Amino acid sequence: MVISQPFWPAYLTAERIAKAKNLKIAITAGIGSDHVDLQAAIDRGITVTEVTYSNSISVAEHVVMMILSLVRNYIPSYKIVVDGGWNIADAVSRSYDVEGMDVGTVAAGRIGLAVLRRLKPFDMRLHYTDRHRLPAEVEQELGLTFHPTAQDMVPHCDVVTINAPLHPETEGLFDDKLISTMKRGAYLVNTARAKIADRDAIVRALESGQLAGYAGDVWFPQPAPADHPWRTMPHHGMTPHISGSSLSAQTRYAAGTREILESWFAGRPIRDEYLIVDGGQLAGAGSHSYSAGNATTGWNG
Repeated sequence: MVISQPFWPAYLTAERIAKAKNLKIAITAGIGSDHVDLQAAIDRGITVTEVTYSNSISVAEHVVMMILSLVRNYIPSYKIVVDGGWNIADAVSRSYDVEGMDVGTVAAGRIGLAVLRRLKPFDMRLHYTDRHRLPAEVEQELGLTFHPTAQDMVPHCDVVTINAPLHPETEGLFDDKLISTMKRGAYLVNTARAKIADRDAIVRALESGQLAGYAGDVWFPQPAPADHPWRTMPHHGMTPHISGSSLSAQTRYAAGTREILESWFAGRPIRDEYLIVDGGQLAGAGSHSYSAGNATTGWNG
């Protein structure tokens, strides 16, 4: 048995799985199991679980904070104060209202939909793309515009937020080509997984002005090395993967981990919403959100 938080203390690669001859279950104390080689787990018949829902709202709140911070130019304005300055012109030179902007989420599951609900009171025009279309009543309630793919959606958006799991279908999605189709000066927020965006394409887009800002809570690898280019690129609002680790969220994923353990040791079925891989195939939440394969290797590798 292995219990880990995403990426820590280590990626559960095929090589590590091969050495763990008696491994039966891998539990993620949180959300997101792409640090486990899911294909290797499927091939070995290892059960993979995560505590679905435990920090969805925590992450959604972080997304909204990052959108407002980028668009209102909060971080540079705060730095002016810390540095003892009072240059209002510089502070507002990149500051806008979010009201009237178009914002779209890549994936509208637990986190993406919670983000959309929290942005509706800001009078933004709301867009989404997802492999599973939301019920018509939800679209009508929130005034959502559905797009079949991210490629269809991003040209319409001033702000794009990524709330999809990492798997072979989403790895490297936001590359130079896709970013070039976004509105010039758009903002990109990624609290999902770093490898959904091409690391160097993000840097290039910020340096050229194609992106006005990038805020992310996820890195590859994690922990990020001191020389990671996202630490020093312009107009960023990066945090060290803390969006889902508020003290409120930690209480919930500790309780969920305990429930999974109690079910496992008692021989009771583990709740479907906690299952990612079971019985040699994607299962439960995993069958809804992931595709089989491996996302533990290097950039787009």
